[in-house]
Amino acid sequence: MSRKEQIQEMLAEDPKDTFLRYALAMEFKSEGSSEQSLEIFSELMQDDPPYVPAFFMAGQELASLSRIDEAQNTLEEGIAHAKTQGELHAAGEMTEFLNSLA
Repeated sequence: MSRKEQIQEMLAEDPKDTFLRYALAMEFKSEGSSEQSLEIFSELMQDDPPYVPAFFMAGQELASLSRIDEAQNTLEEGIAHAKTQGELHAAGEMTEFLNSLA
């Protein structure tokens, strides 16, 4: 059983588990299934509270697909949420990446 299949099996038992959803998105990202990973990252970004790492990974994935405007918007939103949640390190990393896209 692959890592992705293991994660999917665990998610069947607990479909709202944030970390498992993020791990599944990362598996899709690593296998080149960009749209599937972006869909899960998007869901994580809409959680309450939003899952901050999803913004950074989605921004990187969008940039790799040359969807720069979307990447910039995603990162800007992620920076705002990171600051609100007190995740200043994540905000700093996203700011650096955002600046590299300019």
